[in-house]
Formats: sequence, structure tokens, C-alpha cells
Amino acid sequence: MSRCGTPRLPLTDHPLVTLRHLERSDAPVWYAYLADPVVVEHTSWNLRSIDDLLPHFDDYASAQPSSPIRLAVVLRDGGQLVGTIGLNAISPQHRTAEIAYDLAPAVWGQGVATAIVNAVVDWGFQRLGLLRIQATVLESNARSIRVLERCAFEREGYLRCYRQIRGRPGNFWLYARLAGVP
Repeated sequence: MSRCGTPRLPLTDHPLVTLRHLERSDAPVWYAYLADPVVVEHTSWNLRSIDDLLPHFDDYASAQPSSPIRLAVVLRDGGQLVGTIGLNAISPQHRTAEIAYDLAPAVWGQGVATAIVNAVVDWGFQRLGLLRIQATVLESNARSIRVLERCAFEREGYLRCYRQIRGRPGNFWLYARLAGVP
């Protein structure tokens, strides 16, 4: 599995957005939409302030093969941050990773999530040599479940009390997509 400083970024053919490296200067906009109650309701983020996001940038900047990769989803017109997407829990040994993404409500329902998930999954398989990409999704997040299913992820299991969500145990669905399986 080759990482080499995050080779060639994934390309999306969506007319509204493109992908670039996530930068520390994106933190205020990222935090602003992650703190929106409509977004918070269906995510496992538990942010109290923008300072809770900052340590993640050190992980994203690491050149270690197992370090998480996080990309900015920006408007093609003007470059405004409207989301992030990335790969976490990367295992070079097993050639696996977990995909995670979030979008500002302003771009919901426009096919952005489907386009960026497909782009990053294809990139993970073709450029990073991954064999399996999985996703865990909060059981109440129907929109994200639809995105994963549209992107050919298969539901593999139900994870009860998998993560603490703002002080309460949360149940998640486990989805996965395998390289070479459309």
C-alpha cells in the first residue's frame, strides 16, 4: 500500500464541489457546520469548541502510512468549505480503512455525498491499494445510510452500544465495500 504523502487527490465529477487538502485555516468553518444541531443529531462528533478539532490536524499532517487522511470538500465556485471526507483506521498490513464524511446542510440533497464517497473509495482502491473500505453509521442517520447503499456498500452488521454519543451509548450499522466488487 503506497501513501507517499497522499498521492494525487481523488477527483470528483460533481459540478458543485471539488476536493483539496484540509488545512488548519478550515477549522472555523468546519466547526461552524459541525456544531449545527441538524448536523450534530446524526453524527458521533462531540465538540465543545473549535479547540476540540485542532488536534486532528496533527494526525492528518502525519506521513505515517496508518495516519488518517482528511480532505476538504469545497465549492468549485469560490472555494468555500462545505464538508470533509477521509479515511481513518488505515491498516497498511490488512489494506483496510474506514471512510468518514460530513457535509454542511447547504449542500445536502444535491448528490454531493454520493459523488465524494465514490471518488474517495475509487481512489482508496486504485491509488492506495486498499482491499476493504468500511463505514460505521449511526442508526438514525438515514441519509448517510442511503449514500452508502447508493455507493455499493453492503450492510454487514449492527453494532450495539458501539460509541458514546454525547454521553449515551449509540448503535451503529456497519457497512463495507470490497475492491473489485462493484
